[in-house]
Amino acid sequence: MEQKTLLTKIANRLTSNQRIFFAEIIGTFIVVILATGSVVIDAKLHGILGISFIAFAPFIGVAVGVYLFGKISMAHFNPAVTVGFLITKHITRVQLFYYFSAEIIGALLASLFVKFVIGNQANLGANAPNYAFPIPTIIGVEIAASAMLMSVIYVVVYSRGLRGFSGIVIGGIVGLDIFFLAFISGASMNPARSLAPALVSGVLNNLWLYWSATFMGTSIVAVIFRKVIVSNKS
Repeated sequence: MEQKTLLTKIANRLTSNQRIFFAEIIGTFIVVILATGSVVIDAKLHGILGISFIAFAPFIGVAVGVYLFGKISMAHFNPAVTVGFLITKHITRVQLFYYFSAEIIGALLASLFVKFVIGNQANLGANAPNYAFPIPTIIGVEIAASAMLMSVIYVVVYSRGLRGFSGIVIGGIVGLDIFFLAFISGASMNPARSLAPALVSGVLNNLWLYWSATFMGTSIVAVIFRKVIVSNKS
């Protein structure tokens, strides 16, 4: 009880942006550990667990993060999602700094944890597209995966009836995108999730995809929602 009271006192002393910052660090840390750690574990076991495990782990991570921190930071854990929320004016430009820095820090801490605690196989779980497909197809699939994620997030935000299931719904689309699309584009949907294992493992050649297509996907959906939904509400 005393420990809980102490944590409450500390939280009450933080500004709103500081609470967002720490919530996003912890939430991104959880999401990236499960998203990348599952890939490493599967590689250590020579692929026995397969794509079902690799898709299910981040579903759990996102769902837990949303339920823990949704009311504090809206549970972005993803720079591409943060840009989407900036476009629809859910956050300010000042808050963009808090979100971006927290998401990158949380992701980097997660990749370091994976490296030293879980293992260093599979480039620490770094995303990799399947270059057997044409590059326009790979880019299009990653844009589509990111757009679907952002669309589901907006549906949850604007649909009160879904809020009790927000973590399951948002985590679910992450898991489904990975399950059905990872074999083409890697299905990152999250620049921080891609950046951290790439930096820590030194495998940087695919970052161009995950720091372009993901932002394009979420931004396209954000612009549509701003024009259609937000404009109608104002």
